[in-house]
Amino acid sequence: MKQENIILDKSFAFAVRVVKLYKYLCDEKQEYVLSKQLLRSGTSIGANINEAQAAQSTNDFITKMSIASKEARESRYWIDLLIQTDFLDSSEQHTQTLRGDIDELIKMLTSIIKTTQERNKK
Repeated sequence: MKQENIILDKSFAFAVRVVKLYKYLCDEKQEYVLSKQLLRSGTSIGANINEAQAAQSTNDFITKMSIASKEARESRYWIDLLIQTDFLDSSEQHTQTLRGDIDELIKMLTSIIKTTQERNKK
């Protein structure tokens, strides 16, 4: 039986949303530059979390999760920029939940990194 990993599941679900948003922005809004940046950073989060699962050491795990955290913060930047440039509407439900999802991922990653660093000091 496969054990549930919330951060892996949430980052994968976020990546799926980002891919679908990328398709929408390209097809409906003819926006290719910002959406491509979001596609790269948004799908990279889960890839780095996945890599961290096979880390060779605690420090390697922290490094991979820190990269995922940086990618998540970059994704939040691109989402905010898409909102401010009117490619996304901040009043729409899907935009609000997208922003909520990335904020939740950032909080989770920050917590995992801090907790692991604390345990590693002992």
